[in-house]
Amino acid sequence: MPLRIKVAGKTDKGLVRPGNEDYLHLDPDNHVYAVCDGMGGHQAGEVASMLAGETLRNSFNVFQKELIEAPELDIGRILPPSSEVLLKAIRLANRAIYTMAASDSAKSGMGTTVVATVFEADIATIAHVGDSRAYRLDKTMLVPLTRDHSWIEEFQEAQGISREEASSFVGKNVITRALGVRENVEVDYRIIKVNPGDVFLLCSDGLCGFADDDEIYEVARRSRDNIEKMTEDLVQMANDRGGADNVTVIALEILEVKESPLPDIKVATLPAESAQVLAVEDTWVEKLRLAGAEKEESGSPDVTGSGSHKSYLFGIFFVFVILAALIIYFTQFR
Repeated sequence: MPLRIKVAGKTDKGLVRPGNEDYLHLDPDNHVYAVCDGMGGHQAGEVASMLAGETLRNSFNVFQKELIEAPELDIGRILPPSSEVLLKAIRLANRAIYTMAASDSAKSGMGTTVVATVFEADIATIAHVGDSRAYRLDKTMLVPLTRDHSWIEEFQEAQGISREEASSFVGKNVITRALGVRENVEVDYRIIKVNPGDVFLLCSDGLCGFADDDEIYEVARRSRDNIEKMTEDLVQMANDRGGADNVTVIALEILEVKESPLPDIKVATLPAESAQVLAVEDTWVEKLRLAGAEKEESGSPDVTGSGSHKSYLFGIFFVFVILAALIIYFTQFR
C-alpha cells in the first residue's frame, strides 16, 4: 500500500505588509512540506525564505541520494533516510542564507524561520527553527507538535507562568533561533507515527501569532472534510484579525500509509555543526547554488512557492499558443 497524502496550501501577504516574506514549499513527489517566514525587511526576508525553500527542493529532488551517502555531513545519529535528508537540508539552508547575507550588505541580518515535515511509510518527521508551528488536528483539540524558539516561550518555561500572563509582555515576538543569523544552527525535530485520517497543519506566526490554539481548532474543525477550505478559512481568520502579518498555512490529510517498524522519536535537538562540518557545508552550498542556476537557465517549472511565478509563465505560454493559432488560421483561410 503506497503512502498517499492530500495537501492544500495557501499564502497571503495580509492587509498591512507591502510584500510577502513567507514561502510555501510543497513537494508531493517526495512528501516534503514546509513553511518559511522570512525576516530582514522586504526583499531580504523574501530572499531568505525562498532560499530555504529552494534548498529543500534541490536537496530532495537533485541530491537526495548523495546527501544520504555523505559521511562528511554526518548528523551523529541513526534516522530514516528521509529524516536525515531533511535535517541536513535545513542545516544547508542555514549556511546558504548566512553566506549570502555575509557577502551582500543589503541582505545583512536576513533570516527565516522554518517548520518542515517529510513523510515516509507510516511516520512523519517534523523539524523546525523559529516560531512557525506544526499541529495535529485531533477530534477534540489542536495538538502542538513544535515549541517556539522565542524569548517569551523560554521565559514562560523558566518562570512557570501561563501563556495568558506572558501575552502582555513586551518583546514576546522576539525569536531566539532562525536560519541564516548565525554560521551554524540547532534544529529541533521529532518523529511520530501517522494513521489514515490524521490531519496536520503547518503555519507561520501570521496565523498563530493572532489566534490561540483553541480558536485555530474551531475554524479548522469546521472544515475537517475539506482541507482546501480549511486553509482558506484560516488565512481569512488571520486577515479578519487585522491582517498585520503575512500568513501561510498548509493542511495535510493522511489517506493511506504503509505500515513499518519505524519507531517514534521524542523531541530532540540536532546540535550546531562543528567547524569541520561547516567547511564541508560550504562546498555543498555551492553545489546547490549551481543546481539552482542550471534550473533557471533550463526554464524548468517551479513546483514550490506561492505559485504566482508559475501562473505567470503559463499565462505567457497560453498567449503564444493563441497567437500561433490565429496566424495559422489567417494564413490558410484568408
